[in-house]
Amino acid sequence: MTPAARVVDGLLEASVVGSFSRIGLAVRSRLLPEFTAGHAPSLFGQVVVITGATSGLGQAAATQLARRGAAVHFLARDRARAVRAQRLITTASGNSTVSFGLADLEDLDSIRTFAREFTGRHDHLDVLIHNAGAIHPSYRANDAGVELTVAGQVIAPFLLTELLLPALRAAATARVITVSSAGMYTQRLDPPTLEMTETDYHGVTAYARVKRAQVALSREWARRVGPGHVAFHAMHPGWADTPGLAAMLPGFHRLMRPILRTPEQGADTLVWLAAADPAHLGSGRFWHDRRPRSEYRLPRTREAGPGVAGQLWESVAELVPA
Repeated sequence: MTPAARVVDGLLEASVVGSFSRIGLAVRSRLLPEFTAGHAPSLFGQVVVITGATSGLGQAAATQLARRGAAVHFLARDRARAVRAQRLITTASGNSTVSFGLADLEDLDSIRTFAREFTGRHDHLDVLIHNAGAIHPSYRANDAGVELTVAGQVIAPFLLTELLLPALRAAATARVITVSSAGMYTQRLDPPTLEMTETDYHGVTAYARVKRAQVALSREWARRVGPGHVAFHAMHPGWADTPGLAAMLPGFHRLMRPILRTPEQGADTLVWLAAADPAHLGSGRFWHDRRPRSEYRLPRTREAGPGVAGQLWESVAELVPA
């Protein structure tokens, strides 16, 4: 990277709005070597599993991955929506190897069934993408008494990773990618208060907390699995104009809509991480616009100590016995 490009990238990152909006991607795509060097690698012959692909950023990512030749298998809750998404992704990509399985991320037994069916048909997995996410406007808990934001976006991805890890290890160079959110910058990882109660519940805060937890768990998976065939990455897509954002944060969506990224732009780094040379990516990093970024913007959000992510990993692992 040239010194000038480094300065511009740093100024964009410091500005927040410039970094997270379509402005940042437009500038960086012209300056950074990650955008300007080489061509888009083919994913022909690779198998990708992605959650949250029936709309928005996930569907855009699934389409781009299929367009590069990947066999995309996505997890969906509703059959009708899954069939529609499969048709749209197949048509847009020209790739007929797009399939889906049904599971509810808030139901651990259905995740186990999904993983069992997948591994029964595939002997390896090249890329696992945890993309599904939602803000619940009011407090709700699953049958086990776990608040749904934590159940669906912390416990479920952990279990799915654990169940598919043997298939990932069987691939030549596999990777697990977690889609976080810029909202996580506002929260500090604190395992005892990760799950909000019915009394103090606030949907946006609960969502930001689990997104912070996802990043910490991705880093912890990288540490525990260690260097080898499976790499772990977390990223945030910036501010993308998706149905979820419009529904969850309507005021923000109206105000920022002129500079929001398209779903395709939001998915750019996600797709790039799935296809880039693994030797240049390492493992356990947090990414935005194709470059590793700091996980922290505010001093108060730093973890209390180096073992906090490990404490979270252990507490989640206790909730997902095989």
